[in-house]
Amino acid sequence: MKRTPDVRVVDSADVADTAVIGSGSSIWHLAQVREGAVLGENCVVGRGAYIGTGVRLGDNCKVQNYALVYEPAQLADGVFIGPAVVLTNDTYPRAINPDGSQKSADDWEAVGVTVERGAAIGARAVCVAPVTIGAWSTIAAGAVVTKDVPPHALMAGVPARQIGWVGRSGRRLEETSDGFTCPATGERYRLIDGNLRGESDA
Repeated sequence: MKRTPDVRVVDSADVADTAVIGSGSSIWHLAQVREGAVLGENCVVGRGAYIGTGVRLGDNCKVQNYALVYEPAQLADGVFIGPAVVLTNDTYPRAINPDGSQKSADDWEAVGVTVERGAAIGARAVCVAPVTIGAWSTIAAGAVVTKDVPPHALMAGVPARQIGWVGRSGRRLEETSDGFTCPATGERYRLIDGNLRGESDA
């Protein structure tokens, strides 16, 4: 495992020799980080969490207890993955082929979930690959995401549907006469061609 001296990996964690762990990151009890995974700086992987082969996490990501992040998921900076979240990787899951033979790695193609900057996925939510979770969006606890999520969208339910908008603070935005406002920061947002844009969005 490639890591700097300030990386914390507890004894019960299973981290592959070829994983790359960024400065300031912590891997907690019973977590597994597979071969070729790359974690950025200041990431936290909670108890019993799983990071699949070749998965990439940006800086300042949090993967909470017992979350399953299957390859080839890609997480940008500042992503929050709640407890027991599952990011799937098999669109048509089967243990066997149509002829009854056991499936091998050559019998299917892994597809991943992409989570963009600052997005948060609540406890026990499931994201069914291939989907993209837009920047700064929030997926409510227990939701099942089967379609791409726009930036800043607030999604809930099974299957997940948009029920509002959220700002960078994670708070639900309040609608005003000329757009939306974050009750926590006061930042203003506007819908432009169906996409929500904040004052600080690039």
